[in-house]
Amino acid sequence: MPIENEYSLQDLADLTGVTPRTIRFYVAQGLLPSPGRVGPGATYGSGHFARLRLIRQLQREHLPLAEIRARLESLDDAAVEAIVAAPSTPPTPGSAADYIRGVLAKSRVADAPAADTLAAPARPMAQSMPAMPALHEAPPPESPSADRSQWDRVVLVPDVELHVRRPLTRQLNKKVERVIAIARELLEEDPS
Repeated sequence: MPIENEYSLQDLADLTGVTPRTIRFYVAQGLLPSPGRVGPGATYGSGHFARLRLIRQLQREHLPLAEIRARLESLDDAAVEAIVAAPSTPPTPGSAADYIRGVLAKSRVADAPAADTLAAPARPMAQSMPAMPALHEAPPPESPSADRSQWDRVVLVPDVELHVRRPLTRQLNKKVERVIAIARELLEEDPS
């Protein structure tokens, strides 16, 4: 276990819930400073511990690693420890989490039985789910089939995808296929 705020790689991993491989990755990506020594005798300090905790907090806010790295670069260890020690704030209104809560709340309202069928047994899943406030209205469906739509993932080139909600009208489907063909052509061009 830790001795005077010096942690082995495994101790740091156990305390933060991050795998040793992830810690090494964070060091390689510049999210964490490298330990004083390298190899099996490497030790990590309380600054590493605080930074890992802050990285986990920022990941829960769904920030990409590039944004997390940019935020951490300007902070010293004392500032990181102060941020980690401060009470966490709820997500800002209009965040992705608020939107999802609103969609889930709206779907539960749609699944609720009508007033004349309240005597019928409710679905067990709906009873066990906590109520979430509806903060955003979902957009109205454009067509009767919008409630039975699904998202298709189209890989344009490795690491670049296009997401399309289907079904589409015949005319819109032709346009999307054209966009896919043009995008693939542009992305596969040799820059030289």
